[in-house]
Amino acid sequence: MKDFLGEYQHSLDAKGRLILPADFRGPLAHGAVIAIGQNNCLAVYTLEEWTQVAQGIREMSREDSGKLDAARAFFAGAREVTPDSQGRVPIAADQREYAGLEREVIVSGAFSRIEIWDAARWSERKDGGQAALADAASLAGFGI
Repeated sequence: MKDFLGEYQHSLDAKGRLILPADFRGPLAHGAVIAIGQNNCLAVYTLEEWTQVAQGIREMSREDSGKLDAARAFFAGAREVTPDSQGRVPIAADQREYAGLEREVIVSGAFSRIEIWDAARWSERKDGGQAALADAASLAGFGI
């Protein structure tokens, strides 16, 4: 399993496709799942990671009706994709709408998955995350 790290600026093409960063293509070459994620981003999972995430969400959905509704939305908003020979993946219209993706996007490594963000929304989230990292207590004990 490859760790997904880094931040890349990309653009959607006129057909709503995204060219994946070259560093991310290998683990996704045989397929991936793009799902709606938290904070209005899209999450891209390897097929192996998707299986684990889907199982966890399925189990969580049995706890109460609110979690069941969240699981329904999560699975309904997911699509299996395979990058083409140029590393492009289609982003479905409903996924683009959910994440507010129009043209300029950020593709960000999030260790076990990739996140796709509207560039402006990413800037806000990143600023908040950097402020939290600047707080000495935010990740204390992790050697940061």
